[in-house]
Amino acid sequence: MSTRQGLTINSEFRQFIEGEVLPLTSLNGEQFWLDVQGLMEEFMPINKALLAKRESLQRQIDDWHRNNDYTQVDIGAYKQFLTDIGYLVVEGDDFSIITENVDEEIAAVAAPQLVVPIKNARFALNAVNARWGSLYDALYSSDVIPKTGKLKPNGAYNALRGAEVIRIVRNFLDRHFPLESGSHHDVTLYQVYYQQLTAVLKDGTYIGLKYPKQFVAYNGPKNEPTELVFKNNGLHVEIRIAPNSEIGKIDIASIDDVRLEAALTTIMDCEDSVAAVDSEDKIDVYRNWMGLIRGDLSEAVTKGNKTSVREMKKDRTYTDKDGGPYNIRRRSLMFIRNVGHLMTTDTIKDSDGNDIPEGILDGIFTTLIGSLDIGKDRSSKIFNSQTDSIYIVKPKMHGPEEVKFTCDLLTRIEDILGLSQNTVKIGIMDEERRTTVNLKECIRMAKERCIFINTGFLDRTGDEIHTSMEAGAFLPKDKIKNEPWITAYENANVDIGLACGLQGKAQIGKGMWAMPDRMADMLKEKKAHPLSGANTAWVPSPTAAVLHALHYHQVDVFAEQDRIKTRTRASIDDILTLPLLTETLSEEAIMNELDNNVQGILGYVVRWIDQGIGCSKVPDINNVGLMEDRATLRISSQHIANWLHHAICTKEQVINSLKKMATIVDQQNTRDPLYKNMGPDFEQSIAFQAATDLIFKGRQQPSGYTEPLLHQYRRQAKAQ
Repeated sequence: MSTRQGLTINSEFRQFIEGEVLPLTSLNGEQFWLDVQGLMEEFMPINKALLAKRESLQRQIDDWHRNNDYTQVDIGAYKQFLTDIGYLVVEGDDFSIITENVDEEIAAVAAPQLVVPIKNARFALNAVNARWGSLYDALYSSDVIPKTGKLKPNGAYNALRGAEVIRIVRNFLDRHFPLESGSHHDVTLYQVYYQQLTAVLKDGTYIGLKYPKQFVAYNGPKNEPTELVFKNNGLHVEIRIAPNSEIGKIDIASIDDVRLEAALTTIMDCEDSVAAVDSEDKIDVYRNWMGLIRGDLSEAVTKGNKTSVREMKKDRTYTDKDGGPYNIRRRSLMFIRNVGHLMTTDTIKDSDGNDIPEGILDGIFTTLIGSLDIGKDRSSKIFNSQTDSIYIVKPKMHGPEEVKFTCDLLTRIEDILGLSQNTVKIGIMDEERRTTVNLKECIRMAKERCIFINTGFLDRTGDEIHTSMEAGAFLPKDKIKNEPWITAYENANVDIGLACGLQGKAQIGKGMWAMPDRMADMLKEKKAHPLSGANTAWVPSPTAAVLHALHYHQVDVFAEQDRIKTRTRASIDDILTLPLLTETLSEEAIMNELDNNVQGILGYVVRWIDQGIGCSKVPDINNVGLMEDRATLRISSQHIANWLHHAICTKEQVINSLKKMATIVDQQNTRDPLYKNMGPDFEQSIAFQAATDLIFKGRQQPSGYTEPLLHQYRRQAKAQ
């Protein structure tokens, strides 16, 4: 550790900031640390007071439920109680956000969004490069086409499966880029003729597009173009023509691939999908963020005997219909998700020796690094924002006061870094109950910075259970999804976002598709997200982004938003209706629910603790791979804690389930050479002890969060 201006700073962290980051800015190092110290003195007490208010409100809610039978109390009386204690605030007058300098990927185009752990450079590069993806590859590799019978993929190319890919893609072109007559199935040649696309059909007919403006650019000679670019609902689609390629030489029109603009935005995550518990981890996180912002992040990737270097893609220039340049971005626009207000870090200690809030650390240093993008020469072809904005997603804020605190903190950081006011924009994650019921006032606090709101069933349900822990036992998780409060919550988020003027200025987002191997199901179900008025929704992989992009060609989200504006706003009474258990469950039903929850907890925690993997595809009890992060862990651990508290299950049943499912999880991970078995000596497994504590100490965890225990046990594992 070393000292700077009264702060005690981890030596490696200080060397990283002073040796790698600050030299790229015009900031004076001594003044910078002095400003950081002043910021700590100003904001640490406020941060502490906000957390204390959370606990105070929770105690009052717990006491109310102990003294009142929620099921017998009028919802109006419950709302009045929440208002009296300051949990539910009075809504002010209508307003619209006034956020300026927002990139069009956020404001003007509806498309999928990736969330990726920034600590993993390979994952981060895959995500930032996932703005474009092959529809051919996505269809061929996924279960959208059944992997059975003659269509089963094998080591070599399956021509029948390939033909089915081509058939589906030609149908896509016919549906969204129709010809005046005829079909793309029958096109033998595409040409650019008098500033228009012309297609030659098998019978020799020359035909144009039904909507000529959809054709926007091309590459190569007009009579034999190598690339054709179209646009629908703001999204580009590219046809690649290569007569001599393996696919092109057997295609009637020599098409080698059709590529879609897919993940227009990506959240580079420092939070739920990341296991960062100390200064070493934070340096890795910030160094990757700097590589992404500077455009020089790279990673060597070995497959078989071949090693390649993965880098960020550069933008490309095509020829527009008038012969001028047509520039197309090849990288996803990046947000950076900071951690919430709860956790502290010893990376920096204040003048009294106290660990500082990790959320403040993230705010300062992700913005400092993000500022390297401001004013950058765009001719470099590697940059993030075209409007000189920095985009921070802030999770786990409870109510308007905490949103205001974040905005005030960012104002102070902008002053320190010499940035214009409101350079930093924020995304508000509507995943805490106190934020949900006060969303309008939360947005008001950030009306000059807001570029994003979203919903997420898992964290939101975890907070629902913890907040109302004393009200009674909750329904099984699958049944909670069908309760009125979930629909009201999802609809209210869109209703309030549109009423606050987010349309055309910000994203209204929906949650993750959790099954990356079930793309056929995703294609059937996730269309509901753009239909709900959400102009973005989370996907678990670049392949999923390409396939989800199909929904945004099918749905004009902004037209849906216009329609939704006319409906009655979702009821707060429904949002406050708790999904409590009203029936007696069989012993079999109880054990099935326990085993399902426990298996998910163990499968995630063992990788988090032993290997530092913050997000991964974890096989569930039925061996279906599910994307797991701390949100899934929060809901599962809180659910069991709730059932224990209300005697739906016993401690002995939970322990038996833990040991049984740990053996199964060990078996599911036999092919992982880095995996450490939890059994049969469970007491010696740090991961098993962490999972046990998350359940049995779940009621005592602040807001039901898993971070305090995960950090404690991960540090213990690293020390060994």
